[in-house]
Amino acid sequence: MTTFLFILTIFFAILCAGHYFLYISTITFFTIKNTCTKRILMTIFLLGCVSFVISTFLVHYSDNTITRLIYIASGLWLAIGWHVIMAFTLVWLIIGMNMRMHYALNFKKIAVILLSCALIWSGYGLWCAFHPKVVHVTVKIKDLPDSWKDKTAVQLSDIHLGNIYGAKFIENVISKVNAEHPDIVFITGDLFDGMDGAREHLLTPIKNLHTTDGIFFITGNHEMYVGVDAVYKTIENTSIHVLNDEMRSVDDMQIVGIAYPERGAVKNIRETLQNIQDFDPQKPNILLYHTPAGASEAQQAGIDLQLAGHTHRGQLFPFQLITRYIYGPYFYGQTKEDDFTMYTSGGVGTWGPPMRTSGRPEIVIIHFK
Repeated sequence: MTTFLFILTIFFAILCAGHYFLYISTITFFTIKNTCTKRILMTIFLLGCVSFVISTFLVHYSDNTITRLIYIASGLWLAIGWHVIMAFTLVWLIIGMNMRMHYALNFKKIAVILLSCALIWSGYGLWCAFHPKVVHVTVKIKDLPDSWKDKTAVQLSDIHLGNIYGAKFIENVISKVNAEHPDIVFITGDLFDGMDGAREHLLTPIKNLHTTDGIFFITGNHEMYVGVDAVYKTIENTSIHVLNDEMRSVDDMQIVGIAYPERGAVKNIRETLQNIQDFDPQKPNILLYHTPAGASEAQQAGIDLQLAGHTHRGQLFPFQLITRYIYGPYFYGQTKEDDFTMYTSGGVGTWGPPMRTSGRPEIVIIHFK
């Protein structure tokens, strides 16, 4: 609880600093001197500062149309605000450089141009958030069973069904998946967002997902926020197979799923794999684990392919630099080391702001060699 409060305090402090920067920049670039106007702007930015934190708690504990709309609006405000911060930062840099060059520049016009660019970019990011692309990758697995040489697998990660993405969105995703005629589908965590209320209707379209070898699911961190038992209860009446630190064999391929650790817990992938009944590291295998962590442990344990998500590829530019710093080469895409391969999906949905400016969301189609 102490750690959570500390993180929340840091996050809120960053929000306050960002909104204060927006306020100062706005009244400076647009030469706003009227006291009443300043107070109105200050109130707007203050409400914007607290809106996302408050709406996140509201929608978690009371999911309804009003709380969802507030959550979506506050998320968009947060993302657009970030892009405006980058635009205004450029204006301040131009002002700083011009102090030495002494050009006759109209900083108000520059601010308007860069602000317009930020808004257009935000609009594109909003479009991207609801239009995942299909990505084809080829993975080599040592001693691949003959029956898998012609198989097509699909990885879906970080769909975040709930507050923003509903049944219609997952219907569109399933339509794209079915067009690839998959043999097997892997859902690598964060199927749901941290929402309260009924979820069963969100999975109704799953019955239209056609596979020959099944759908396999492991939990992510957002399943922890919802409540793992509640998620399992929602899934139990569907065709989805839950892998909770266990293994299923599909045509001589071991499909291993490790659940996301409970809050405050740490999982050692190598030890977890050793405790999974009937798992044989000498046989071909695929590991499903939500985060692109523990690659060295998985490699030492004999894993051939690890499928992960979680990073959203940063979601908003330039936060992919942070995910790259945290997860190194595994932050996104395919990484191969000897007989071990990691593929980290950029995810299908979003968390918080329904916006993507660090790369489009993706549906991953895997072909085996």
